[in-house]
Amino acid sequence: MHQHPRYADQASTQTLREGLAEYYALNPHITPPETQPPEFARILLAHDVGHVIYGCDTGMYDELKILPLFWWTSECTFQRFREMRNTPAVDVMYADMIREKGVLWLYGAVLKVLPLLIPELVSLWFKTRHRQKRVPFLDFHPLLDRSLLDIRQEYDLLPLISP
Repeated sequence: MHQHPRYADQASTQTLREGLAEYYALNPHITPPETQPPEFARILLAHDVGHVIYGCDTGMYDELKILPLFWWTSECTFQRFREMRNTPAVDVMYADMIREKGVLWLYGAVLKVLPLLIPELVSLWFKTRHRQKRVPFLDFHPLLDRSLLDIRQEYDLLPLISP
């Protein structure tokens, strides 16, 4: 992603719906959820919504960062993630990514960003470990017309998003 999206601004006043539209406009390479089987489309859309709520782009750094953010701050806990991971449609997504880019590219990209990411993940874990209120994951629809700033304030996400 070359252009800095408005939704990534910590204090963005865009609605979640507007941020999601911007996310798709800036990332035409993203698989549109509506083109996927319904069970996978629901997970894929929730993942994309997470990119907007957490202010993450689609680079490998943020792709690796967003999973722990989900596990530690949303209804998509690690256990829930493992259950969804067993969905055949999710296996298709990983297989497609490996077929498109190659397994060496995938592991190389992960290894390249991991040294930079680990300190941030440790910091995020300390900031999120006693969290009680969790961001909706699959049932995010009531948030669509709320501002990102409002959502981030309600769920105490501002300290987790780079200014």
